Amino acid sequence: MKATEANLLKFLRKSPQFVIPIYQRNYSWTEAQCRQLWADLLRAGRNEKVNAHFIGSIVYIERALSSVTSQEALLVIDGQQRLTTSTLLVAALASYLEVLGPDKLDPFEDLLEAFSPRKLRNYYLLNPDEDGERHFKLILSETDNDTLRAILKDTPMPAERSTRVYENYQLFRELLTQHHNELDAVCEGLAKLVIVDVSLDRAQDNPQLIFESMNSTGLELSQADLIRNYILMGLEPNLQTELYKSYWRPMEKGFGQAAYTVHFDAFMRHYLTAKTGEIPNVREVYVAFKIYAGTLLGNISDLVADIHGYATYYCAIALGVESQPLLKQVFHDLRELKVDVAYPFLLDVYHDYKQGRLSVEELHQVVRLVESYVFRRAVCSIPTNSLNKTFAGLSRTLKKDRYLESVQAAFLLLPSYRRFPADEELQRELKQRDLYNFRSRSYWLRRLENHGRKERVMVEDYTIEHILPQNPELPTQWQAELGPDWQTVQQTWLHTLGNLTLTGYNSEYRDHPFNYKRDQVTDKDGNPVGFAQSPLKLNKGLGQVQVWNEEAIKSRADRLAIEATKVWSAPFVGAEILDAYRPTTIQSGQQYSIDEHPFLGAGPMRELFECLRTAVLELDPCVNEEVLKLYIAFKAETNFVDVVPQAKRLRLSLNMPFQEIDDPKGLCLDVTNLGRWGNGDVEIGLASKDELPYVIGLIRQSFDRQMGDNFSA
Repeated sequence: MKATEANLLKFLRKSPQFVIPIYQRNYSWTEAQCRQLWADLLRAGRNEKVNAHFIGSIVYIERALSSVTSQEALLVIDGQQRLTTSTLLVAALASYLEVLGPDKLDPFEDLLEAFSPRKLRNYYLLNPDEDGERHFKLILSETDNDTLRAILKDTPMPAERSTRVYENYQLFRELLTQHHNELDAVCEGLAKLVIVDVSLDRAQDNPQLIFESMNSTGLELSQADLIRNYILMGLEPNLQTELYKSYWRPMEKGFGQAAYTVHFDAFMRHYLTAKTGEIPNVREVYVAFKIYAGTLLGNISDLVADIHGYATYYCAIALGVESQPLLKQVFHDLRELKVDVAYPFLLDVYHDYKQGRLSVEELHQVVRLVESYVFRRAVCSIPTNSLNKTFAGLSRTLKKDRYLESVQAAFLLLPSYRRFPADEELQRELKQRDLYNFRSRSYWLRRLENHGRKERVMVEDYTIEHILPQNPELPTQWQAELGPDWQTVQQTWLHTLGNLTLTGYNSEYRDHPFNYKRDQVTDKDGNPVGFAQSPLKLNKGLGQVQVWNEEAIKSRADRLAIEATKVWSAPFVGAEILDAYRPTTIQSGQQYSIDEHPFLGAGPMRELFECLRTAVLELDPCVNEEVLKLYIAFKAETNFVDVVPQAKRLRLSLNMPFQEIDDPKGLCLDVTNLGRWGNGDVEIGLASKDELPYVIGLIRQSFDRQMGDNFSA
């Protein structure tokens, strides 16, 4: 490797051609980054004391061995973004000066000597004596390149233009117009831009390792970009091109320019979860991918083809490109409910659907079960912290020859803290909780309204109506109708299921009495549009209600709650079939009791243990205790804290990596790879009740980690 400081313009002029390898990400600098470069350039150009402004490094390697008679193009390993942006800036300046013409440049006559449009193009943008691809100084990838060529040749934009390339070029044109009186400063600043010119030796340097080390902070490249480079960078050029054009580029197009940068990292995380059953940390997807790729026996082509296949599934599920009408609607509902944690499971199920293991109708029912499961748990206020682990491993429990049945059984056999809430629990919670401020309230109203309809109602055209108004100063007629406890009734039932509906005439209804809303509201043509005339299913029966009071609200809630159990239906499998899916429980050998632990007899240690035991069991209803011969284990998924009773203290083992524990007091010990009774790498002692609150805080970290609180979608 050879690194030297270089003036940007001189660097561009002396270089034969830069080629962005196909494995590199597309051009992605935003307006903010371009404006920052412009501000730095102007600052340097205005200040005579500033001799240079450093903009970063450009790392490259010769595409092939050069000779005196044939200089080879340079493959850019790092620095694509600043190189492309600099090219767009020079192109904008050349075009702007060309449009102005010599007459308007009289005040800046000295500029034309070094910065004439002809010199800007022939020195820094083009190779004037070359033809074809060799004519251009910079070769980008795919869409980016077509757009850049249209800019340099001043021809119409391609049908699928690169948004970033085009918009940033236009931005520089606008900035030049705004700073016309400072063209000298612009040119001076451009001439002061400096880079680090890093040339790699083909025989000795490993581009992949150098690339990783230069991007180790993860600030410049996304996890998905690192993965793409890891896969393609080390391949022979022909195979590299084949895999990119056959799989990776179609995958990028499938996501779309905007969605690729936003969603591809998330997709790769879900893909790895589906493949391994383990959920990578959001900042360590690339590391997890390298480990996964290292375990595969197939060739790299098989891996890229598999990623491409799963990416098409992801686009269908998460980005709305599914074309099959039945699936398109159910995926839309799922996205509105925001259940990204289910995507690893759904990717596997969609793969099985594509492999013919289940029909469209069965896939539709599976997705509806996922929707029902998530919605029911949200309504019933069950903590979401175990959802990611539930879905990460769910597909591995299925019997693929009895697909739908095994999914239903898997949901029904989930333990209590992961349970699929039953109809009775759903109805009870639906009737009493605040659904007006519930997440995605338009979602549940739309699903209730359109369930069973062939002619769907566009709920987006309606607004939510409180039948009993929100106004805390209710009109006297409403107070009379609700009775002496009208304030309590309003506070209790205002935002609940029984009092909420949809209407297109919210402004006409206002705070009018119920009988007016029911029969007397009219539209601008005088047609009755009250509840009695409403075509919406949600308003069915309101025309027959005489008085809107607590009893009426509760009665309507009862009816709608029953309907909700049909919309978000529960799985059903006969008892005999369900028993066949139950895991076989293996009875452990000898059973032990607390009293058999010698240090937990009557006395201070027993009293301290009971306090600890109570606090740990109160962390969550799912926590259970198992007494073993040498320690007591507290479990959720598995052991999260083990207690070894000792003469003067309780020694606790927390089942988590030591580097992840947040221990401000520094009391924990790192027992990684040390022989200890108990599970985990963190040890903490508990000798008195005064220490208990702090220790419980440490134990909760281990519990939360196991339950999935460290997951972020």
